[in-house]
Amino acid sequence: MITANYLVIGSGIAGLTFSVKIAEQFPDRNVVIITKSNEEESNTKYAQGGVAVVLDDEKDSFKKHIKDTLVAGDGLCNEEVVKMVIKEGPKRLEELMAWGANFDLDKSGNLDLGKEGGHSEYRVVHHKDITGYEIERALLKRVHQLPNISILPHHFAIDLVTNHHIKNSNQDELVCYGAYVFNQKSGEIFTVKANSTLLASGGIGCVYGHTTNPIIATGDGIAMAYRAKARIKDMEFVQFHPTALYEVEGESSFLISEAVRGFGAYLRNKKGYRFMPDYDKRAELASRDIVSQSIDSELKKSGDAHVYLDCTHLDMNAFKNHFPNIYNKCLQHHIDIKTDWIPVIPASHYLCGGIKVNKKGKTTIDNLFACGECTRTGLHGANRLASNSLLEALVYAHNIFKYHTKYEYKYLEVDIPEWNDEGTVIAKEHILIQHNLKRLQALMRDYVGIVRSNKRLKRAIKHLDLIHDEVEELYKESKITTSLCELRNMVNIAHLIVRQSLDRTENKGGYYNVDNVKK
Repeated sequence: MITANYLVIGSGIAGLTFSVKIAEQFPDRNVVIITKSNEEESNTKYAQGGVAVVLDDEKDSFKKHIKDTLVAGDGLCNEEVVKMVIKEGPKRLEELMAWGANFDLDKSGNLDLGKEGGHSEYRVVHHKDITGYEIERALLKRVHQLPNISILPHHFAIDLVTNHHIKNSNQDELVCYGAYVFNQKSGEIFTVKANSTLLASGGIGCVYGHTTNPIIATGDGIAMAYRAKARIKDMEFVQFHPTALYEVEGESSFLISEAVRGFGAYLRNKKGYRFMPDYDKRAELASRDIVSQSIDSELKKSGDAHVYLDCTHLDMNAFKNHFPNIYNKCLQHHIDIKTDWIPVIPASHYLCGGIKVNKKGKTTIDNLFACGECTRTGLHGANRLASNSLLEALVYAHNIFKYHTKYEYKYLEVDIPEWNDEGTVIAKEHILIQHNLKRLQALMRDYVGIVRSNKRLKRAIKHLDLIHDEVEELYKESKITTSLCELRNMVNIAHLIVRQSLDRTENKGGYYNVDNVKK
């Protein structure tokens, strides 16, 4: 058993920001960060666009950013949360820069602000087209300077420890005491006992297979919180990024940033027709839900596998300077954007729902906090505005930190039972895991995609129940493996998405069900 004052599950912008702040504030207390891959592997690392922050007082304002966020959220944002996050933005960006994060400057030496879909002004602070990578670098450097932070890479959090695990627990309220953790290299399973646990575990993109997320995005934190009986909300609002690079092998994982359309690129169908003005007066700069649904409509009408992003009319020197990573990635795929259109399709990108938290990042379980993409804060509503996610993570990590400086939890002396895998055996049929994973991902893409229907959702439930039963049986009889735990988590996530989709009777933002359209 490891004892920690603060257990952080996840090593992206949310988890690292909280860890740095709390470790600096309390040098005599220890922070343990659990991350299932390398320490730098997270959704943050792959964020291309940037951080949406109001900095230009002459052209921009908090009021404009708030309005853009509310419009994107389609009436389901918590307006108080929106105001809080946006007004806190400049302070949190300043801290990030003080820790060493570098952002692009214009010719005058001021921060170079980009514009993305749904934004009325230029307000996106960025580092080329690898903003998340730069933020992750700066935060990890700061983490390694603090001796009271320990990072355990290649460690997988299996389940949260709550009073359900404690014999003779007198607690009426649900309380979190830490987590059971799997050392992926040694095979050992041990307990991290903690005064406070923070879930900062990222998104769920791999549930759909075709995703802009890295392979670690399997919804682990949300699934653990769900099994621990935390409240989970708004899971139906899965945001599909309109422009993921289409690859013949079917791996549509590389993101062509929203900022490319902000830079002036056009979407065209196979015949070369620029179709977005037919769907929205903002054309390519409409919010992601509208652009994704428009592309989906074009593909259904034509039967084509993808549409195109046309950058050939743009200033190519400026493009290379702004988007070097995208330019080089296209070249690797024999696409010269000076002359060639980029084949793109929508792919699972971001979850607007998740673990319900209040303004302080508290979940409905005592001693359990959550931050970042695994949460439902009320900021995004039915659809996230571009580049608001890194901002949200910074603000909520700060709020959780401030809460911990004001309210000290008394350490609860409990005896946590060791992990019990008696009677289990090493699974010899790994093919069962891979088969069910592919079944699950195909099911979610075909039945629970950009455009849904009640009939497809109900069929999805029936298929999911069969997959769930097989996976649970395998889980009960097998020794723990990461792939098995991830599959189990993804099945939980899929159920949440489908069930909450069926509960929604009105189309909002990123959620569109043909049976909810008023005749």
